[in-house]
Amino acid sequence: METLTDIQRNASETKLGRWRRLASPLCAWLLAALFLVSGLWKLLDLPSAAERMVQSLVPVPWSMAAAMLVGAGETLTAILLLVPRLRRWGAWLAAAMLVAFMAYIGVFYQRLLGDDCNCFPWIRRVVGPGFFAGDAAMLLLAVGAGWGARRSRGLKMAAGVLAGVAAMTVCSYGLSVARYARIVAPLSVEVDGRVQSLHRGRVLLYFFDPECSHCLMVAREMSRRDWRSTRIVALPTSQARFARDFLNDAGLKAGVSLEAARLRRTFTFADPPYAVALIDGRQAAAFNSGELAKPSYYEALAKLEFIR
Repeated sequence: METLTDIQRNASETKLGRWRRLASPLCAWLLAALFLVSGLWKLLDLPSAAERMVQSLVPVPWSMAAAMLVGAGETLTAILLLVPRLRRWGAWLAAAMLVAFMAYIGVFYQRLLGDDCNCFPWIRRVVGPGFFAGDAAMLLLAVGAGWGARRSRGLKMAAGVLAGVAAMTVCSYGLSVARYARIVAPLSVEVDGRVQSLHRGRVLLYFFDPECSHCLMVAREMSRRDWRSTRIVALPTSQARFARDFLNDAGLKAGVSLEAARLRRTFTFADPPYAVALIDGRQAAAFNSGELAKPSYYEALAKLEFIR
């Protein structure tokens, strides 16, 4: 015969179980939405994602692999969270990724302080105390999603999801390589008030921010090179009134074009500095902010006969 205490305990457990059944899917859906947006954002534009990885201090040679791995991991996590029988595995994976992200930022905190963490599109999350608070909130969502989820089962289904995400990642990489290899510049651009063809000879487009110290460092190094017959077109992405002063400080001989916004619709990138090497109007190579600081940038230009 049940005592009053047993009845109260059973009622409390029933109520708790109901809350767990309600809270778990809600936490899973919210977290899945965040991870899916972040993962697909990376996978749909891997070159830009790799560039953002470089800005987050990932070594250039590993940046593309890191973009693919993180994008695929976030997408896989989101799908697992959305499938009830796989939800607990998704919650574990989400928690592991969030802890890894926080640990990485913690290691490089002083160097990344004040920078955009490049986590989500349209949302600027600056590295600082608020970053850890945001990730801690997502970690709580992961705990909530796993807390009320039933024990996961279905290894074949999970393996199928993993294979699908891996195939999508590889296809995205192949399409990115093919798309970037076929990029053709607009026919012309206005440089120093005069229209110049971009489809004649070798042209280097240098996108920069006049207030960016890294952009200035790259420009100064570029000024020390013998550019043969290459035309350099400098395109300020902001504060265009300072463009000529920037080039004078760097000692770089280049024409200035104020059409960076138009050209960025063709040559997409995250943040300057960024350089595009054109041969008769076709993109022969492109270099993100991390690559521009490496000797391999000038080695590649030498092979393309842009510099001696």
